[in-house]
Amino acid sequence: MPLTRLCITMGDAAGIGPEIILKALRTLRSGAASPTSQLAVTGSARVFETAAKAMNLPNLQSFDGVELIDVDNGAPVPAFGQWSAQTGDLAYRAIAAAVEAQRSGRTDAIVTAPLSKEALHLAGHQFPGHTELLAHLTNSTGPVMMLAHGDFRVSHVTTHIPLEQVPAKATPERMARVVTLTHQTLMRLGLERPRIAVAALNPHAGEGGVLGRYDIDVAGPVLEKLRQQGIDVSGPVPGDTVFVKMRARQFDAVVAMYHDQGHIPVKLLGFSVDPKTGAWEALSGVNITLGLPLIRTSVDHGTAFDIAGKGIASERSLIEAIEYAELLASRKE
Repeated sequence: MPLTRLCITMGDAAGIGPEIILKALRTLRSGAASPTSQLAVTGSARVFETAAKAMNLPNLQSFDGVELIDVDNGAPVPAFGQWSAQTGDLAYRAIAAAVEAQRSGRTDAIVTAPLSKEALHLAGHQFPGHTELLAHLTNSTGPVMMLAHGDFRVSHVTTHIPLEQVPAKATPERMARVVTLTHQTLMRLGLERPRIAVAALNPHAGEGGVLGRYDIDVAGPVLEKLRQQGIDVSGPVPGDTVFVKMRARQFDAVVAMYHDQGHIPVKLLGFSVDPKTGAWEALSGVNITLGLPLIRTSVDHGTAFDIAGKGIASERSLIEAIEYAELLASRKE
């Protein structure tokens, strides 16, 4: 795999982003994983220094070949677990700096640590999340969220909108775009003929119209047209069986109609919990943004303010996001 240049964003300074970045770099530089990339990090030098001291982790400066793009805003270093307008502003600055680094040709892909939507909004940046913010910064429209846990991949027709708005937002044009981008991404990941299934919006795919006609009248014709264009897409497949079929490797990806339909199965597989204590043991999974003029992957979990600063957050998802970014960047068109 050719050498790639990745930029990792800090995420919310009060969350687990700084911790998992330091832990991921320690793992990658220890030989436990084989880095194939040059790495840069956008964030606050003072926040990373504080995190390193608090949790007995190596500081960024100790990692050879890792560049820090400092976006510190001069405010007091926030306490762990206490998100604010300041932490939202720092998260925004880190993302904007990463986009600029890729736009200028300094990096090949962006990997993001988790941010807080509430903190982002307090700072005056009114975006529902990373995906929409990145679309704004790159002057893009219609980005698509894909979640991946190993070879279990789920793209979304809609994401951060109220459930009652889904049928109106899931237009034929949007569905066709999501399926097409999913097909293209799977091919970039090395699948010569990807098999995609579209999850039905209604129970039992509408049960012949008894439970709704969206899957019959709206989704059906779109999928037939895509099949005529050479895309191997099935559906709409009832949502209560389509993910089981992908787990049985009948499909390489599923297109979900709304946020929870797609997120729940991925997180059930990727989040490991100790049945005796209820404690989180591992967080696995990657968030990939499709349809942007840049490559972006992310952890598939949130800021975890409740455990921030305790030194117990897992870096596994971030390492997986780095590996996915390397793979996509190495096969960039």
